[in-house]
Amino acid sequence: MPDGSIDFRPAISGKPAKSPQPRKMSVTHAETIEDIMRVTAIRAAVYMTEQDYGYEEEFDGNDFCATHLIGWVGQEPAACLRIRYFGGFAKIERVAVRPPFRNTRIVFTLVRAAFQHCTRKGFSKVVGHAREDLIPLYKMFGCKVAERSKDTGVYADSNFLYMEMIWEGELPEDAITLSSDPYALIRTEGRWDAPGAMEQGLLDRSDQMAVAAE
Repeated sequence: MPDGSIDFRPAISGKPAKSPQPRKMSVTHAETIEDIMRVTAIRAAVYMTEQDYGYEEEFDGNDFCATHLIGWVGQEPAACLRIRYFGGFAKIERVAVRPPFRNTRIVFTLVRAAFQHCTRKGFSKVVGHAREDLIPLYKMFGCKVAERSKDTGVYADSNFLYMEMIWEGELPEDAITLSSDPYALIRTEGRWDAPGAMEQGLLDRSDQMAVAAE
């Protein structure tokens, strides 16, 4: 569910979007400045160029307090979204898909990955704002229109009405909680099962201290 909209129409340049050969689709977390540049480029192309959003509307000051996911088709960054966290729920927003990849299933792969990420972090409820004409798409993921949005919507922009959508899922057994391995809380976002550099450093120093004490 985006703050804004996923636009599956062909590029507005009038040139037909190329149909890429079937390639592997994957999702990664933005971990580097280069990743953030990829996210910025995708969103600028979709929201600012195609949908005529202003810079300060699109880049609203919330990008550095959020998790960003990048959807890849082969080696090409094709889509992105961001997740923000509040008390008891997460919010998926800024979903953007580059024109050449709108005839792939990357958006489905990306959104499902976002739900999995949220539940792993302990959030069983996810909200977002969906353009009214795209509600059927989000219902395919199990999202429901929030009761308070059914009559008036959330807001109107560019002749579209946006509705608040809610998705609820079950937390997995390995969801991050206060009972989780303390090391999980210092590991890289989205890679909670893999020991991180800081963790390895702590273990190395612990081993060195044990040897010195012998």
